[in-house]
Amino acid sequence: MVGKLDLYRIFNAVSKNKSFSKAAIELYMTQPAVSQAISRLEKELDIQLFNRTSRGVELTVEGKLLHEHVTTALGMIQVAEDKLSEFKTLQTGQLRIGVGDTISRYFLLPYLEEFHQAYPGITLNILNRTTSEIIKLIKSGKAEVGICNLPVEDDQLQVIPCKEIQDTFVCGEKYKEIAETPISLNHLMKLPLIFLERKSNSRMFVENFLKERGYHVSPVFELGSYDLVLEFTKINLGISCVIKEFAKEYLERGDLYEVRLEEEIPKRSIGICYLKHVPLSRAARKFVEQIKTF
Repeated sequence: MVGKLDLYRIFNAVSKNKSFSKAAIELYMTQPAVSQAISRLEKELDIQLFNRTSRGVELTVEGKLLHEHVTTALGMIQVAEDKLSEFKTLQTGQLRIGVGDTISRYFLLPYLEEFHQAYPGITLNILNRTTSEIIKLIKSGKAEVGICNLPVEDDQLQVIPCKEIQDTFVCGEKYKEIAETPISLNHLMKLPLIFLERKSNSRMFVENFLKERGYHVSPVFELGSYDLVLEFTKINLGISCVIKEFAKEYLERGDLYEVRLEEEIPKRSIGICYLKHVPLSRAARKFVEQIKTF
């Protein structure tokens, strides 16, 4: 079929130019080679495609019918090749990213902005989910990459840490005095605590830290939004567990105060996750490289 496709390309050039010699020039071929190609095509189809005249060649009735379809087919092939070229140069395509609301707002937005400016033809499909849900999206093929709270332990996933974060506790003006000196975990557990809901990876990390030290968490509020956690804390409804880097503006404005612990919670990371044995698209590779280089 590849060989015959070349014959059809030559046939199209001769039809357009109405001349073997002009087609040869266009195709960077010799005139005898063009003539041989047309003769071969006519032989394979068992039909005469051109009438030879003193002024060049003219399509026969059968040749006109074939030319109509060949022109359409070659045009479609050219469109497909152009589209492939666009994909290769990232002029078009789609990138599906799984990410949580908090990481989207406080970490990912600058990267999305830069990527969109560099590759405006790539459609960004942002799927807001929890870490466990993001992993399911990646495994089902509904997301190419995920930006997750680590740790994530899964043999099927490639996990690349990209930003170190620190979990901490914060309070509002009402509890300001407990922020003056480090407090014990025992003291902390006697305070009204505000946490994200249980399915949050951030919640589970801190909760496991406390469980390992013999403390069971019973929050007065379990919230589904990180912004709500900050706002509930700001109006003195309790002491909340937050990511220090994401509460930076509240702390700098004096809306919240960091409650330091005698035993600091270990640092962890935000990371990029994707399937190990499934090649990333060009767009996904560029996006991952962009985040890794910062």
